[in-house]
Amino acid sequence: MTAQDSATPTTTIAVSGGTILAALGVVCFSLTFPSTVWGLESFGPWSLVAVRSTLAALIAGGLLLALRVPLPERRHWAGLAVVAGGVVVGFPLLTTLALQTSTTSHAAVVVGLLPLTTAAFAAVRTGRRPSRTFWAAALAGAAVVIAFTVQQSGGALTTGDLYLFGALLVCAAGYTEGGRLARLMPGWQVVGWALVGCLPLMVAGSAVGLAYEPVRLTAHGVIGLVWVAAGSTFFGLYVWYRGMAAIGIPKASQLQLAQPLLTLVWSVTLLGEELSPAAPLAAAAVLVCIAVTQRARG
Repeated sequence: MTAQDSATPTTTIAVSGGTILAALGVVCFSLTFPSTVWGLESFGPWSLVAVRSTLAALIAGGLLLALRVPLPERRHWAGLAVVAGGVVVGFPLLTTLALQTSTTSHAAVVVGLLPLTTAAFAAVRTGRRPSRTFWAAALAGAAVVIAFTVQQSGGALTTGDLYLFGALLVCAAGYTEGGRLARLMPGWQVVGWALVGCLPLMVAGSAVGLAYEPVRLTAHGVIGLVWVAAGSTFFGLYVWYRGMAAIGIPKASQLQLAQPLLTLVWSVTLLGEELSPAAPLAAAAVLVCIAVTQRARG
């Protein structure tokens, strides 16, 4: 048995573990839109984004201090700034503004396009080129997701579309840079330092937002805030970046093809939105596409 053969079981376990972590991140992210809608019951859009990031940064900062994690090297600061601007500030703010006028079903279109956009950013940033089979399956999966979510929203565009497409671009950039950094430092530290770096801005934003936007505390509003802060912004990003570091950015991004469908399930369960009978068929088609992308060689 060669050394390569003996390492195969360990590699397989590592890849399987990375896939599980990335998938767990997708589940966390799938709850973000419904939780944001809940949060908007109690807070204005600017307040909600600033307070959620502040709470997440306090959690991350507490862990970094407790474990006495040293400051990241200066060469990583630019990458952390991209992560912070994309996934800590940009995506939450733009999608929250969009959800004031868009339904969660319509907003899920942007998530359906996110895997392709992330893979494209990763190809440019890392110089890697996934196979044609990978791209064919990714395009097919994205087409299924887009067709399904647009059909759910009646095919009508909303005034929030500009926000949604902007969110798509900044989030893909943040995911790509975070996945790269997660190969150089633990994933939770990538998330933690990005959050801590935004803390002064988010504290100031919270003070201004809470002063100018009305606050009407409800159970749904508080639960939504807590989830988007601790669940989506911190824990979800932690397991997501760790999973991306293990299995690669392009393959991890394709797991997000299931995210819009999961979001629709939560929307029915938590928000009472109606779900089309086509959902099981769309889910099965997406899962087939995910299976192909996971097997395709990069």
